[in-house]
Order: sequence, then structure tokens, then C-alpha cells
Amino acid sequence: MPLALELPVFRPPSEAGSLILQVTVGCSHNRCTFCSMYRSKQFRAKPLEQVRAEILQARVEYGADVRRVFLADGDAMCLSASRLAVILDALNEAFPRLQRIGIYANARDVLGKSDDELGDLRKRGLRILYTGLESGDEDTLAAVEKGATVAEIVAAVKRARAAGMATSVMVLVGLAGVERSLEHARRSAEAINAMAPNYTALLTYTPTPHSPLAGRVAIGEIALPSPRESILEIREFVAGVACETYFTCNHASNYVPLTGRLPRAKDAILAALDAALDGGVPLKPEFLRGL
Repeated sequence: MPLALELPVFRPPSEAGSLILQVTVGCSHNRCTFCSMYRSKQFRAKPLEQVRAEILQARVEYGADVRRVFLADGDAMCLSASRLAVILDALNEAFPRLQRIGIYANARDVLGKSDDELGDLRKRGLRILYTGLESGDEDTLAAVEKGATVAEIVAAVKRARAAGMATSVMVLVGLAGVERSLEHARRSAEAINAMAPNYTALLTYTPTPHSPLAGRVAIGEIALPSPRESILEIREFVAGVACETYFTCNHASNYVPLTGRLPRAKDAILAALDAALDGGVPLKPEFLRGL
């Protein structure tokens, strides 16, 4: 259900049926070396009056039955709690059957809000935050200029959960290259255990044009894991996860689609990965992989 959006616009796969409301344009950090999603945009917050007008436009176009809304762009959580509250209230007024509002959230933007502010946003309908851990390995996070430490990301997710929000955390397979592949997997599992997000999503890092890391890969400075090495990395990660979390590894970038609730489904997921390593499960061909 798109409005007139300033492209490109991105959303989590689970928000495919949501109304996308663009309350910011671009990403306020926009320095992660692996990401080119917002490189063409100069970050800015849309004026509140414009956002209100677009909400009213959406009500006319889609009626009152919108159940889910996703607030774009890259880290709309950087808006102040008071500004977000105004937007959430306008959405609830326009869509009385609204069940859930989601948002991308940078760790430091969560940590910059008080517990009372986070709780208030939850009461106004902000139900799920999508956060990129990318890696639980501090060296890798520093190398890709994530703009937050592992400890900060863990703290942000724990505070969001304490406020009653669901959290979905993303880890990038292959981000540390071949050299630190298994360390990246182990440390990422440790971070996930520390924060216990509702959802954990694994995507396979894919170099994209206009991102600094892609340039380093192209000239051979960094070697990415092979398909087999990527599966070994995923296996190491899954083996290390001990907390309750719904695990997905079914993104288009991944070689083997996997889902299941950990730790209950751990044995089945590890068996599927072992079958892939032994050749019993076909890997997704490169031409079918993508972002």
C-alpha cells in the first residue's frame, strides 16, 4: 500500500502488507560501509504537516481498515519521542482498527529515549522495532562503521523489550569475511543470547554498488565466504543460540531457506544445514539470490 514516496524505499519482508508512511527521508547515520540503501538521499525529517496530510490521503485511498503501518525511512526512530507521538496519534485517529506500527531503529536512537518515553510510544501503537546487529564481533562492527557497539545494541533491544515492544534483529552472514567468519558467528550468537529478541533474521551479505565495502571486495582486500563457508558460519551461529527467539534465514540472499523457533527447532535446523553441507539439499543458485 504505497503512498507517493521518495524512492528508493525499503521495508522488512514482514511488512509487505503494511501501509508505508515515509516520515523521514534517508538515514541519519548513512555511513555503514556495507550499505548503499540511502546513499542517494540527503537525510531530513518530513514536516509534520506533510506527514499529517499523507495520513489523511492514505485514509481516503485505503479506508479505515488499515491494520499495519511501517514508518520509513532508514531510522525513523531518530525523531524525538514527542514528534513520534504526534504521528502515532494521527495514525490511530485515521485508522481506528490499526493493530501494529513498526519502525527501523538505530540503537543510539533507542538509548536516547527514556523508559517512560519508550513505554508511551508502545502505548500509542509502536509495537515492533527492527534493528541491525549485523555482527556481535566488535572488530567487525568497527570495521563497517556501524555507529554503535555490541553493548549499545544489546542494551537498546533489552530496553525496547522492557517497554513491551517486539524486536526483530538482523545479522549479516559473511560480513566479517572469511578470516573472521566463525568468530563473527560465535560473537553474534552471544549477542543474540544477551538480548533475546522476539525475532532473529539472518541475511547473507551481498556487495551492492556505491558502498565502500563492495569496493574493497572488488579489489580483493576482503574475501567473502563461499556458499559452503556461509553455511558453516550459519551452523556455528545456530549452534550457539540458546535463547528463545523465532529464527528466520529465508531471505532471498540466503543459500538455504530455514525457519524455526529456537532453541526448540535447533536440532532440525542443524540437520538441514548438515544435509546442505553433504549435498543432500540443493543450494539456491546465484541467479536466484538477491536483496
